[in-house]
Amino acid sequence: MCYGKCARCIGHSLVWLAILCIVANILLYFPNGETKYASENHLSRFVWFFSGIVGGGLLMFLPAFVFIGLEEDDCCGCCGHENCGKRCAMFSSVLAALIGIAGSGYCVIVAALGLAEGPQCLDSFGHWNYTFANTDGQYLLDTSTWSQCTEPKHIVEWNVSLFSILLALGGIEFILCLIQVINGVMGGICGYCCSRQQTMKEKIQQLEKMCFFHCLYGVSHSYACKSLTRGLYELF
Repeated sequence: MCYGKCARCIGHSLVWLAILCIVANILLYFPNGETKYASENHLSRFVWFFSGIVGGGLLMFLPAFVFIGLEEDDCCGCCGHENCGKRCAMFSSVLAALIGIAGSGYCVIVAALGLAEGPQCLDSFGHWNYTFANTDGQYLLDTSTWSQCTEPKHIVEWNVSLFSILLALGGIEFILCLIQVINGVMGGICGYCCSRQQTMKEKIQQLEKMCFFHCLYGVSHSYACKSLTRGLYELF
């Protein structure tokens, strides 16, 4: 199994997930496409934690690009065919994955808190407050209470939808980074096998070239030598 290809697949997935997190977080600043609520500071406090922009977004690009850079066609690492280079690259991806776990975890926690507290809105008494702050998130199951927020219009649906998206995307990022931790450890431990296999192939190819020149001195000897090296090459 090529651990680098697995890391590259995870890296590409993280890039798209990070972009979606950034977009979802930006939309939270503009309920119904209006900017006045942000300028008047009438948004949920958790919107200003930048969980999707920083945690699930920008911070996620670092591990994503590290993972993408791991894979090569020969599956023997970023430093040519050196066993040490391959193993160090895979182990370094574990550190990058831990950064991704921290960023995605931050995104998940903030999104969950934003869902539990609910949006800041204008209630039926004409006051701006967190109408559902004391419901422990039970308002999510009782949509009939959402009409208590009169302004911005449909702010509950807006917040619930976008925070739920951030929660889901952050959770997926967390799982992918956790998989890469396991993949990186396994790749670092087992990377020697891949590198050793490539080294054996190179040595056998050199031996075949030597056998070719033996044709000038002995056909039978050359034929036996080439047959032997071909058989060994097929094994690897």
